Amino acid sequence: MASLNEIKTRIASTKKTSQITSAMQMVSAAKLTKSEGYSARFQIYASKVREVLTHLTANELAELANSDSPNSDINYHSMLQSRPVKKTGYIVITSDGGLVGGYNSSILKQTMSMLESDHDASDEYVLLAIGGTGADFFKTRDMKVAYELRNLSDNPSFDEVRKIVSMTTSMYENQVFDELYVCYNHHVNSLSSQYRVEKMLPISDLDPTEAKEYQEEYIFEPSKEAILDQLLPQYAESLIYGAIIDAKTAEHAAGMTAMKTATDNAKNIIGDLTISYNRARQAAITQEITEIVGGASALE
Repeated sequence: MASLNEIKTRIASTKKTSQITSAMQMVSAAKLTKSEGYSARFQIYASKVREVLTHLTANELAELANSDSPNSDINYHSMLQSRPVKKTGYIVITSDGGLVGGYNSSILKQTMSMLESDHDASDEYVLLAIGGTGADFFKTRDMKVAYELRNLSDNPSFDEVRKIVSMTTSMYENQVFDELYVCYNHHVNSLSSQYRVEKMLPISDLDPTEAKEYQEEYIFEPSKEAILDQLLPQYAESLIYGAIIDAKTAEHAAGMTAMKTATDNAKNIIGDLTISYNRARQAAITQEITEIVGGASALE
């Protein structure tokens, strides 16, 4: 049985740990609130870009949806057309560090399971990693990572991820891969997240039936095709950036939950140790009383 001093030392050290995890929980909660607001504001921008694009591409989208052989008179943008899939691109988003519970293990476990079931060889896909945990995970398994991005801020700006986002769309246009998916944890609420694999390229989430009709049509300068050449890659980039923000929000929520669990566990340990301390102290007092009584009896 541990001595009183040992139990007392363990109680003191556990209390210090509890104070640290409690502080980290509050920090993560503040980051989560800020990230949720940032994500909500970004969705306003993304929905507006989607609205404009849907209107501009309504005819092309309807033609592609209703015909196995697209009309050769229509200039379809490469980001709207599916092509034979020779290689698939995956962006895997994880955190850079730990203390986020099962956040990273959930993403990596399910991503590996998907890769093993959907592909027969590693040359059938290209991996891009956002977050040091994912990059290191793949490297230790001798899986080639085409590009990695580490040490993102808590609320990353588009400038921080511009290189990997623009490079990804360029790789698709240059046919390095023929489809692009983003694997990440989607933020549901502060207590839960959901693993997602979302198809980003070719762009397939635009619905021509959602196109709005305006009394006055857009005036295109220099041309509709030139505008789409700029707008479609920007929209694809916004989808990827939106997934990164969503993943960061889920990461903060996971960190807050993990630190709350750690704090609660520390309090439980302190409670158990306090009971052990009181029992040991009571036993020591009883032993002292017994010895005193025994000594007094011997003197009589």
